[in-house]
Amino acid sequence: MATVAVPQATELVPSPLLPDGFKVPASRFVHPSTRMRELLATEPFLFGPGVYDPMGAQLVMYHGYKAVYFSGYSFAIGHLGTTDMDLYSSVEIADAARRTVSGLRKFQLTMAVGDPEKGVAARHLDIPPVIVDMDGGYGNIFNVQRTTELYVTAGVAAAHIEDQVLPKRCGHIGGKALIPVNEMVGKLRMARAVADDLGNRDFVVIARTDGLSAVDAPEPLRKMELAVDRGLRYLDSGIPDLLWCEFPTSDRGTVETFTQQIKQRFPQARFAFNWSSSFKWFKDPNPMTFAELGEMGVKFIFITLGAQHAEGHGLSVLLQAMSKDQQDGYIALQRKEFEQGQDFPTRSHHFFSGVPYHHLVGKAYDAARLGQEYAEALPEDRVV
Repeated sequence: MATVAVPQATELVPSPLLPDGFKVPASRFVHPSTRMRELLATEPFLFGPGVYDPMGAQLVMYHGYKAVYFSGYSFAIGHLGTTDMDLYSSVEIADAARRTVSGLRKFQLTMAVGDPEKGVAARHLDIPPVIVDMDGGYGNIFNVQRTTELYVTAGVAAAHIEDQVLPKRCGHIGGKALIPVNEMVGKLRMARAVADDLGNRDFVVIARTDGLSAVDAPEPLRKMELAVDRGLRYLDSGIPDLLWCEFPTSDRGTVETFTQQIKQRFPQARFAFNWSSSFKWFKDPNPMTFAELGEMGVKFIFITLGAQHAEGHGLSVLLQAMSKDQQDGYIALQRKEFEQGQDFPTRSHHFFSGVPYHHLVGKAYDAARLGQEYAEALPEDRVV
């Protein structure tokens, strides 16, 4: 249960990190885990686009999404240029999550200022809770202990732990094997205990099972029987706030079967669902909608590699255009960014990264060479 009432975005309050007269949403001072629990309790479902760095998370926040999903697979590609097979450490992803949460808090301040000199109005954005992949915990319960402490102290709202043998792999890569149930429950218990010990009883713990497509497990069950049994036994522990089964395809019937069988024992069970980039949804004649998943009891939905695919597509389009047309390829990109009626906040990298905020706050704090008097008087129709 949420421990405090969550203010609405319309409630604006001063911040000591803003000049006089500027305000931020009061929700800034509510813990992200508490915010997430409130959203889970009040929204039909909570959707978090998958990102892997602060800039991607800031774009998610700018466009009004209520959650951010920090994807492990995306982080493996974006941070190491490799695949999702446990090749980064807990400290690496925890630090990236910390920088992402910090970046969102800074972004709220910079948007709350706008750009007074250029007549750009302030935007009062809520900080979306960040849900972070914890893979298989990067070791035993003591690795989970350390990782959870890093996540909680970073301001992460929630994390999911999966039941694969380490080193784990993406749920859509063949050859997965499962650890014993009691070992997985021990990891879930440790995550819960660490968060509680740090004073964050609202930290959301998500249990994931790869039982549906595992090729090896200590028990004789396989496929749906294994997945359901695992899900029930994790919920029996009383620890998970959400249950996630990784599905090998986008088949609607499989999702319905799993959720229905779990609900026979746990009618109030809440689920997480990976609306996965591994599935060719465009070839599905009747793809599951977010609303339909919400009706099945799915409360958190995410697209793991959404940002990765968007960057791959967008950057490839630019590179192909510049390969063919040199500078004109980039000019075409700028025309799209500045097209009337479009809202691409990164078209001015100075504004998006908070240069106006730094000038205003720098002036207020008597920082050297900061203030609008130091901003060069350049023609707005020629520079960003």
